[in-house]
Amino acid sequence: MGAEPGAHDEAVPVFLHTGPCEGPDPAAGHPFAETGALRAFRRYTGEDRSGWGIIRVPDDPARAQEAVDQALRAAFPSPEVALVHVRAVECGCFLYEVRRP
Repeated sequence: MGAEPGAHDEAVPVFLHTGPCEGPDPAAGHPFAETGALRAFRRYTGEDRSGWGIIRVPDDPARAQEAVDQALRAAFPSPEVALVHVRAVECGCFLYEVRRP
Protein backbone atom coordinates (compact mmCIF):
# COMPACT_ATOMS: atom_id res chain seq x y z
CA MET A 1 0.00 0.00 0.00
CA GLY A 2 1.29 3.41 -0.92
CA ALA A 3 4.13 2.15 -3.14
CA GLU A 4 4.56 3.73 -6.57
CA PRO A 5 4.59 1.82 -8.79
CA GLY A 6 2.52 -0.84 -7.05
CA ALA A 7 3.76 -4.38 -6.59
CA HIS A 8 1.44 -5.67 -9.31
CA ASP A 9 2.02 -2.95 -11.92
CA GLU A 10 3.30 -4.67 -15.00
CA ALA A 11 3.79 -4.20 -18.72
CA VAL A 12 2.33 -7.18 -20.54
CA PRO A 13 0.97 -7.87 -24.00
CA VAL A 14 -2.69 -7.04 -24.47
CA PHE A 15 -4.73 -8.95 -27.03
CA LEU A 16 -7.81 -7.31 -28.47
CA HIS A 17 -10.53 -8.61 -30.74
CA THR A 18 -10.97 -6.61 -33.94
CA GLY A 19 -14.75 -6.97 -33.80
CA PRO A 20 -17.54 -7.71 -31.33
CA CYS A 21 -16.93 -10.64 -29.01
CA GLU A 22 -19.54 -12.62 -27.10
CA GLY A 23 -16.91 -13.89 -24.68
CA PRO A 24 -16.20 -17.52 -23.82
CA ASP A 25 -18.81 -20.21 -24.29
CA PRO A 26 -20.09 -21.05 -20.77
CA ALA A 27 -20.69 -24.65 -21.85
CA ALA A 28 -16.97 -25.03 -22.56
CA GLY A 29 -16.06 -24.41 -18.90
CA HIS A 30 -13.31 -22.20 -17.52
CA PRO A 31 -10.27 -21.53 -19.67
CA PHE A 32 -6.95 -22.62 -18.23
CA ALA A 33 -8.49 -25.16 -15.83
CA GLU A 34 -5.84 -27.73 -16.70
CA THR A 35 -5.72 -30.61 -14.28
CA GLY A 36 -2.97 -30.48 -11.69
CA ALA A 37 -2.20 -26.78 -12.35
CA LEU A 38 -1.75 -24.17 -9.63
CA ARG A 39 -3.98 -21.11 -10.06
CA ALA A 40 -3.96 -17.84 -8.10
CA PHE A 41 -7.17 -15.86 -7.68
CA ARG A 42 -6.49 -12.18 -6.96
CA ARG A 43 -9.49 -10.08 -5.91
CA TYR A 44 -9.86 -6.40 -6.79
CA THR A 45 -12.23 -3.81 -5.40
CA GLY A 46 -13.00 -0.57 -7.17
CA GLU A 47 -9.99 1.09 -5.55
CA ASP A 48 -7.53 -1.58 -4.47
CA ARG A 49 -6.54 -5.22 -4.34
CA SER A 50 -8.18 -7.12 -1.52
CA GLY A 51 -6.14 -10.30 -1.24
CA TRP A 52 -5.91 -13.57 -3.08
CA GLY A 53 -5.76 -17.33 -2.73
CA ILE A 54 -4.19 -20.27 -4.51
CA ILE A 55 -5.75 -23.59 -5.48
CA ARG A 56 -4.38 -26.71 -7.12
CA VAL A 57 -6.77 -27.74 -9.86
CA PRO A 58 -7.65 -31.41 -9.25
CA ASP A 59 -6.14 -34.07 -11.51
CA ASP A 60 -9.61 -35.40 -12.33
CA PRO A 61 -10.95 -33.39 -15.31
CA ALA A 62 -14.53 -33.79 -14.08
CA ARG A 63 -13.57 -32.13 -10.78
CA ALA A 64 -11.30 -29.45 -12.29
CA GLN A 65 -14.11 -27.21 -13.50
CA GLU A 66 -15.96 -27.49 -10.18
CA ALA A 67 -12.80 -26.57 -8.25
CA VAL A 68 -12.39 -23.39 -10.32
CA ASP A 69 -16.12 -22.60 -9.90
CA GLN A 70 -15.79 -23.02 -6.13
CA ALA A 71 -12.67 -20.83 -5.96
CA LEU A 72 -14.40 -18.09 -7.95
CA ARG A 73 -17.48 -18.22 -5.71
CA ALA A 74 -15.21 -17.83 -2.68
CA ALA A 75 -13.34 -14.96 -4.34
CA PHE A 76 -16.46 -12.76 -4.36
CA PRO A 77 -17.13 -12.64 -0.59
CA SER A 78 -18.54 -9.12 -0.53
CA PRO A 79 -20.09 -6.61 -2.94
CA GLU A 80 -16.90 -4.51 -2.84
CA VAL A 81 -15.03 -7.12 -4.88
CA ALA A 82 -15.51 -6.04 -8.49
CA LEU A 83 -13.38 -8.58 -10.34
CA VAL A 84 -10.94 -11.45 -9.96
CA HIS A 85 -7.78 -12.07 -11.95
CA VAL A 86 -6.84 -15.71 -12.48
CA ARG A 87 -3.10 -16.28 -12.85
CA ALA A 88 -0.67 -19.15 -13.27
CA VAL A 89 1.21 -19.54 -9.97
CA GLU A 90 4.44 -20.86 -11.44
CA CYS A 91 5.24 -17.78 -13.52
CA GLY A 92 2.59 -15.29 -12.37
CA CYS A 93 1.13 -14.97 -15.87
CA PHE A 94 -2.29 -13.35 -16.13
CA LEU A 95 -4.71 -15.84 -17.67
CA TYR A 96 -8.13 -14.21 -17.52
CA GLU A 97 -10.44 -11.91 -15.60
CA VAL A 98 -13.83 -12.69 -14.08
CA ARG A 99 -16.16 -9.78 -13.35
CA ARG A 100 -18.97 -9.77 -10.83
CA PRO A 101 -22.11 -10.97 -12.58
